[in-house]
Parts: sequence; C-alpha cells; structure tokens
Amino acid sequence: MGNRLFQEARTFVEIAKSAESSEKQTAISRAKNALSSAYANSTVAEQAQLREMQSELEQLQ
Repeated sequence: MGNRLFQEARTFVEIAKSAESSEKQTAISRAKNALSSAYANSTVAEQAQLREMQSELEQLQ
C-alpha cells in the first residue's frame, strides 16, 4: 500500500513541474503543503526522497 501522504506529495510535485506558468505558483504551494504533511509520517528513506522533491520545487520558482 505504501505511505498515502508520500504518494500524494509525489503527485503534487509532478503536477507543479508540468503546470502552466499561470498556475505554477498555486501548484508549487500545494506541493509544498503536501511535502510538509508527508515528512512527519515518513520513513528515513522517504524523507530523503521528499527532500529531493523539495529541491526540485525550489528550482521551479
């Protein structure tokens, strides 16, 4: 099954990466919220992946 919050965070990051410029800031905000929610309930390995996703978001801004 996996960690639902982790899966949602990954999905929101992918949406943000492909969002149109007019929607990009909203998508990035949603992705950041999802990452934050997922982090506390994740394993160490998942947390490392979440940090990588956070870096990808920062590059989009």
